[in-house]
Amino acid sequence: MTNLVILVGRIARDPETRTTQGGTNITSISVVTDRPARKDGKTYKDENGYTAKDSEFHRVTCFNGLGQNVAKYCTKGQLVTVEGRIHYTQWEDQDGTKRYGCEIIADKVDFLTKGRASNNEGAPDIDED
Repeated sequence: MTNLVILVGRIARDPETRTTQGGTNITSISVVTDRPARKDGKTYKDENGYTAKDSEFHRVTCFNGLGQNVAKYCTKGQLVTVEGRIHYTQWEDQDGTKRYGCEIIADKVDFLTKGRASNNEGAPDIDED
């Protein structure tokens, strides 16, 4: 059995980093992907003559060293590849209503375009080890 996700998309907002009480660094990004939009089962053109697109936003969580590098080198609009796994969560809010969430836990982030650092030409593909 395998739980593997590969996303290629743009970072929708600048990374947000926090540290847990235990000292774990967590960086969150939102990656937007597009696919052709469909009406009646067929793709169609928008008002500019381009194939219409539907966008999906994916919450991506990066831990420790991977998270630090994503926070350091990534910025809104940057094209990235994310490899990881889907993680589902369930909790009760203050009103006792069950809530559900879905996120991608990243194992690897590849930078396909330059991000924040002006000379990050040497910015590596980053694996979480």
